[in-house]
Order: sequence, then structure tokens, then C-alpha cells
Amino acid sequence: MLGNKEDTILCSLGGIGIVPAKSDEAYIKRILDKPISYTLYSRLKECAKIIGVTDNFKEVIDYFKVPAGETPAGFRIGYSLEKDGLIKADLVRDISYDKNNQKRPTKVLFSADSANPYEIVHIKDLIANLTCNPAIIYNLFINNPKANIHGEFKTRDEVMMEIARVLGPGCDISVELNDPFRSSESEMLEEAAKFKEMLGKWRVVIKVPHTGPVNAENIEELLTNDKQFARRYYEGRNEDRLRGHNLALMMKENGYRVNFTLMFEPYQTALALQAKPYFINSFVMFRQTQTARIKGLLAAYEASGDEAFLEQLRIFMVENDYLSSADKGLDIFKVKVRAEWICNYRGFDRSYPSGFDGLDNIRHNLRVIKQCNIPDTRLIICNFQGETLYPYIDTLLAEKEFEDVLDRIVITSAPEHLSQFTSSPLVLQFHRRFMNAAAGQK
Repeated sequence: MLGNKEDTILCSLGGIGIVPAKSDEAYIKRILDKPISYTLYSRLKECAKIIGVTDNFKEVIDYFKVPAGETPAGFRIGYSLEKDGLIKADLVRDISYDKNNQKRPTKVLFSADSANPYEIVHIKDLIANLTCNPAIIYNLFINNPKANIHGEFKTRDEVMMEIARVLGPGCDISVELNDPFRSSESEMLEEAAKFKEMLGKWRVVIKVPHTGPVNAENIEELLTNDKQFARRYYEGRNEDRLRGHNLALMMKENGYRVNFTLMFEPYQTALALQAKPYFINSFVMFRQTQTARIKGLLAAYEASGDEAFLEQLRIFMVENDYLSSADKGLDIFKVKVRAEWICNYRGFDRSYPSGFDGLDNIRHNLRVIKQCNIPDTRLIICNFQGETLYPYIDTLLAEKEFEDVLDRIVITSAPEHLSQFTSSPLVLQFHRRFMNAAAGQK
């Protein structure tokens, strides 16, 4: 494919013809006034004689029912020069692009975590991806009478079809497999094929979770009794700990773009990238708040010498899977050593512009993405609920070190959460002033 810098337009070429087939004319007219780079313009002027479009170009236009004269959001126009002076235009999937081959306003893209068509409608033109998993679909929407108004939607398929209709072509849709533990590869491929048919091959992204030591036999431990796991998070069989990686790679090799998720620690990322994902995730909030809790209990012990704080620390680390259920009687000073390592690795005492902001994993992963040999892979920054984390993320992404990787970043959260950061106290102050002035009051 050739060129994308917007310097001139295709129809300014002199003497170029259109492929004679009448059926192609309407498609070709969609691109004649679209920007192309001056480099491409110069090359075409020398050797292009006729212009046509690929079958994929036609298929995209027809599938999404794109209005006349336009090309859809979520695609950039690519050109290939073929024999006998024929240039063919194609529509290449690229969520960095808005409609008519225009880049989106910023390199950093936004995504929504939602399965609620009623709330998506307000953000649909501002996002480039939507992520939904079974918990979001069922717990937060279908089985939530406040969200699923009048119980209109009964099944996951109904919800997904409506989401696809609302979003249009410009937004990828990351949808998670129902059960990556018990399902066979053939069953998962069958499920993925259904999503592709439902959402369109250009939009569908299959979300695959890292599985850790969990497998079809021991997953019941997370669902019954005290719901604690008998092994530490890093123990277990190789085949289990690498199952998510191999599932992601299998989906990739079967032609699917993959959203590989549940990356919390920086050390997870490089190996996860071996699965060649389209999206890879960095989680923020739970990791940050839990680190602060661990550090707080350590500090309380150091200040007082009271071993009760280390006992509380052991309980906290077992309940939150830093230790296993078998570690409930672990020596508290071994617990202390493990906790100190966690805080040190997570950079609790390092100097950042905003102090400990819990974003050391984001910084690390941005550096890894810079070195990544998969040019289409993007990093999703996710799980940052609360009032302070997004401003810290926004500040981090303005750092000069990361300016060359911004076009590979996606920020995702619930629409309700993202929309909080559109406002400021000063918005209210100015509206108070202006509207009172307009009403003739002081």
C-alpha cells in the first residue's frame, strides 16, 4: 500500500481514467476527492492510467451501507499499483481513521467498556473500540432491570446485534469467549465464527483472558466454599499457565484479531506479546489500591513493632491471592519479605511527578510496545475507576518519552466514568456567571 500524508487529492491527476465497468463508478467516485500524499501523487502521475477498487472495497461499502460519496470510519484508503498502469484502491481496517480517510483528532484513542446500547449511543462517535465480556453483558445489562429497560433484551446475541447497529463501522468490538476453560478449541472457534458473522469480519476482535493456573478441574475452587485457590497464582502446570497464550495464538492463526487481557504486572507483557495480539491490556486500579494497602500495613508494623499488622497483612494477601489458601499459617516474617518485594517491584517508593501513581506498569508496557515487532498491536489502558487515576494517565501520556508511541494507545472505561472527565468546577462557575448575566441578574 502506498502513501497516507494528506497533501493533495486523487482527482487532480490529469489523464487518469476509470475502470470501464459501470458497476464500479459509484465506488470510485468515493475516493476521487480524498486526500493522498504528494509522494503518491507524483508516482501515480507518472505511471497510472486507470483506477479501480478491490472486491474488499466494494464489500465494505455494501456491508455497512455507507452513504454515497463517503468512505467509512475505521478504514483508511490504501492504494496498490498493478500492471498496465492500473491502480486499485482498497479499504484497510484502521481504527485510527474517521470517515473519508481523515485521521481521528488524537493519536490516543478511546474505548468503552459496556454492553448497554442505551448508554453507548451517547459516546459511539467518540470511541474506536468497545469491550464487553460475559459479566458486562449479563450482570451489568441483561440481568439489570435499571439498565435493560422493560427487559427488552433477553439474550447475548440480541445485545450484540444491537450494539453493532448502534456503533457502525468505525468501532472495533472486542467480545470475550464464554468459557475459555471448559470449551475445546473447536468449540471456541465455532463461537468466534458466530461473532464474526454477527459483527462483521472487519470489526470483530476475540477477547482471550490469561488463564494463570486455573483449568477446567480446579476452577470450581473459585466458585464454591470460601472461593479461595489452593495454589499460589504462579504455581500449577505449564499447560495451564500458558493456556491463554496458546488460545490467543490459535485464534490469531485462524484469522482473528485478538484482545489478550488480564495483564497486571509488567513482567507479563513481553511473553504475552508472543501470542501476537491485536490488543494487549494494562490494568491499573486494583493493583494500585492493593499496593497502597500492603505498604500501609508494612509501614504500620515498622512504626509500632506490633505483629498484629503483619497478621492483617497475611489475611489481606491470602484474600487477594498474593498468597494461597494454604498460606493462612505462613510465618508472618516470610509474608513481610514477600510484601516488601511486591512494593519494591511496583515502584511504591520511586519518584514520579505525582508521587506513587500506580502507573509503573503503564510506563513499562509503553516502553515494551516501542520495541514490539508487531506494528498493529495496541496497548489498552484499563481498570482505572475513581476520580484521580485518569488525570494521572493523561499526564503520563503527555510525557515526551512516550510521544512516539501514542498512536498505539487505547484508553478504556465505562462511558459513565469517562464522561466524568469532560468537566471541571469552573464549568459550573462560568455557566452561573453567563446565564445569570443573560437573565439580567448580577
